[in-house]
Amino acid sequence: MNLTRRNFVWACVLLPWAGLSHAESSGDLLAAISGPEATQALRESLEQGARTALSTLGRENGFFLDPKLKIGLPKNFARAEKFLRGVGYGQKIDDLILAMNRAAETATPKAQDLLLESIRKMSISDAKAILTGGDNAATEYFRKSTEAQLTETLMPVVRSVTEKSEFVRAYNGLAGKLARYGIKSDQQTVERYVNTKALDGIYLRIGEEERSLRTNPSRYAGSLLGKVFGLMK
Repeated sequence: MNLTRRNFVWACVLLPWAGLSHAESSGDLLAAISGPEATQALRESLEQGARTALSTLGRENGFFLDPKLKIGLPKNFARAEKFLRGVGYGQKIDDLILAMNRAAETATPKAQDLLLESIRKMSISDAKAILTGGDNAATEYFRKSTEAQLTETLMPVVRSVTEKSEFVRAYNGLAGKLARYGIKSDQQTVERYVNTKALDGIYLRIGEEERSLRTNPSRYAGSLLGKVFGLMK
């Protein structure tokens, strides 16, 4: 366990007894470990991180104007993009890309209830695994506990938005053109592609919030969370 991670674990363990006499030994403190205290501090941090992540993604241009998250063409389209733009399909390509990003932006807020539910259900053993895991341990916990349900939850939203934004017509036109050159696809595949990209964006942002929480405790000065992460420093 590296020094930073070990300090983090000790901070969560010792926080409830911060006012105890310095004369008490570490053995006495270890005997009084309060799992619920550390778990509650972690729940607080993850809830704030999840809310922040979703608020930045679930608004207009949350995906579209972010270079790291912008959803581009699926691989089968991307290979033919230059050719298609050269023969007059540039506007349809642009419309398709915008529609995919708008769908992801609209679907993202639907993830909040499931993410917060997974935090509420976090056990003490889950919390200990996150505290003693790597910098992405919390993000991986979210993936394990929510990804399957989020895939189902986001898909109807993705589908409804893409249909309204003329995604289907744009896609079908491009797919028909590509089919003449042996490049095949279908609308369902693209919808799954958008859904997957939306989930990737959500977990990426949560991961960034997790790292920020670990390294910048001053954001939560005065709170239990701020004390925990402050002791890490």
